[in-house]
Amino acid sequence: MFFIRCVLLVGLSSLCTPFCAQSVFSPHALFKLQQVSEAILSPDGEHIAYSLTLERPISEGKGSDYRELHLLHVASGKSRPFITGKHTFRSLQWSPDGKQISFIGKMGMTSRNQVFGMPIDGGAPQPLTDEAAGILSYSWHPTGKKLAYVALRSPGGGTPSGLVRLGFDAEIYEEGLNYRLLFVHDLTSGRSLQMTNSGAIYDFAWSPTGDRILAQIAPQNLVDDSYMFKKLNIIDFSTGKTTQLIDNPGKLTSMAWSPDGNHIAFVSAVDISDPVSGSLYIISSEPGQSFSKARNYTDGFEGSVKTASWLDEETVLYASDESVDITLSSIRIGKKKRKILLEGGQVIFSTFQRSEEMLTFVGNTPSHPGEVYTFDMESQELTQQTDHNPWLQNIQMGRQEKISYKARDGLRIDGVLIYPVNYQEGQRYPLLNYIHGGPESCVKNGWATRYSMWGQIAAGQGYFVFMPNYRASSGRGVAYAKADHMDLGDEEFNDVLDGMDYLVEQGMVDNDRIGIGGGSYGGYFSAWAATKHTDRFAASVVFVGISNQISKRNCTDIPYEDYHVHWRIWTYEDVDLIYDRSPVKYAKGSKTPTLVLHGKEDPRVIPTQSLELYRQLKMHGDAPVRLVWYPGEGHGNRNNPAQLDYAIRTMDWFNYYLKGNNDRSEMPSKDLDYGLEQLK
Repeated sequence: MFFIRCVLLVGLSSLCTPFCAQSVFSPHALFKLQQVSEAILSPDGEHIAYSLTLERPISEGKGSDYRELHLLHVASGKSRPFITGKHTFRSLQWSPDGKQISFIGKMGMTSRNQVFGMPIDGGAPQPLTDEAAGILSYSWHPTGKKLAYVALRSPGGGTPSGLVRLGFDAEIYEEGLNYRLLFVHDLTSGRSLQMTNSGAIYDFAWSPTGDRILAQIAPQNLVDDSYMFKKLNIIDFSTGKTTQLIDNPGKLTSMAWSPDGNHIAFVSAVDISDPVSGSLYIISSEPGQSFSKARNYTDGFEGSVKTASWLDEETVLYASDESVDITLSSIRIGKKKRKILLEGGQVIFSTFQRSEEMLTFVGNTPSHPGEVYTFDMESQELTQQTDHNPWLQNIQMGRQEKISYKARDGLRIDGVLIYPVNYQEGQRYPLLNYIHGGPESCVKNGWATRYSMWGQIAAGQGYFVFMPNYRASSGRGVAYAKADHMDLGDEEFNDVLDGMDYLVEQGMVDNDRIGIGGGSYGGYFSAWAATKHTDRFAASVVFVGISNQISKRNCTDIPYEDYHVHWRIWTYEDVDLIYDRSPVKYAKGSKTPTLVLHGKEDPRVIPTQSLELYRQLKMHGDAPVRLVWYPGEGHGNRNNPAQLDYAIRTMDWFNYYLKGNNDRSEMPSKDLDYGLEQLK
């Protein structure tokens, strides 16, 4: 029987002050949250170092959030801050001897990201590297005497600085790309040895003996390459020779050495057209093998593996998305049946770290965002070790649960449903469909409230929030993820419509007050809803979404990913089909008020996608449309002012059309009351 024990941190009760009276979750509450972003267990299992993300005050203008470093004593449950103030850092690691915590950041006078070390017995962070280009990632050598790291290097050439000063600043697109190279830094001598000369290293790991490095290497430093063309390689530390371990196809994510160095566990796609890196493989560590030699230990598994590690020389631990839940399992080399160690429905997490029989990870639940958790594999005790948001106990939240229903072709579709606060059975409520991106992603039954994910904000304003994992989502196996191949936006969108109909038939939802929204692929669905299916939707919010599949495919930074794992045909092979799956084709006569929002620097779905949708709806639609640009933002909003604007503006749009009796020929005011006094 699994159970959760909460350990409250000393001194956090003061955070309750702004929310002691019962209230609902508001957009401003997002900026009160303190969320754990990383958690690492010390080698002896006695301490957990973790980083705590604090929202950057909007009064400071644009910029990234701040992070604090804390150290938790596992036995006592007591935590103390190590680094506070206006800092940003990432990639926490313990030194092999457990005497210091390291991270990548900028401290003191450093202008580029370096690796810093901080002794746990006191003292300020000290730089361990001095890399002119800055460091992207790093890992300790097993002896603790060296660090391997990845940094950028130019292949040479470029316009001389004198000419640049004269105005000769032409940029050559996708030529002369920087390499992502591997270096080994000797902490005693202070010298760094370059291990690779070309290509792009995206992840790497020392062998247990420190004589080899397992590396994921792509041909070029391009986003598409990082998605589709990474290969597993072995680098011999003594000779510097790089040899391909295996000719793995398509997507590749987690990897790990066995403790004896004889085997490699890795998580990848089953083939080039698999949208999800979600299958667990094990292979010997001898280089030069065919992919057919690797054994798939999750063949036929109705789930998606997230990350893998080794329990011992014969046993692999792995975490998996399974429908809307996360499980932790183990499997032994040569065996077929896994052992489930942590059942789904307890907590949501993605990666974990292990020390002996203890695991630690950042977990969240439907009622609480990321905190530090531990799981004792022997006692099967799951423990929430921190609580940085006790004020949430005084917030009324809507009930949240897994939902399952049948699509029109009989396929089971799962998702997450949040009820309105103070829901009364027999009463019909307005509905917001939140559509996840990807589509090779899934909504899990955990904390579902962010600036771009309305969750408890909408529930507090009287909405059902429906979050379906339509076909082509992850978490249901390879066949499910491939279900949209060669025909995007058709059957997969019917899964959304069928879920809506199910909720209407249950007497829960008002069919005349249904809205939809989402970002990226969710934005595509929202544009598709406002055009092709306009008769079903009373309001739509399209964020960084696709409107024209032809021009999107011509301009995106992931053209090969789009081809291999989704369309599997090039546009010229069936222009009519590609255009038929484009919302702009159906803009004429749209009756759905549509709010379109986009970051002006988006390389994934370029901003003209939103401009095309806006222009076509403006000229040919029969409902209000508004286009909002976010300067300096890309494929999603990183800066807090833009996040707050999105959260308030989109809810205003839904409220105007779904809760009032407003004439759909009008629009809500473009000027917002941001309520900044609520953030003080």
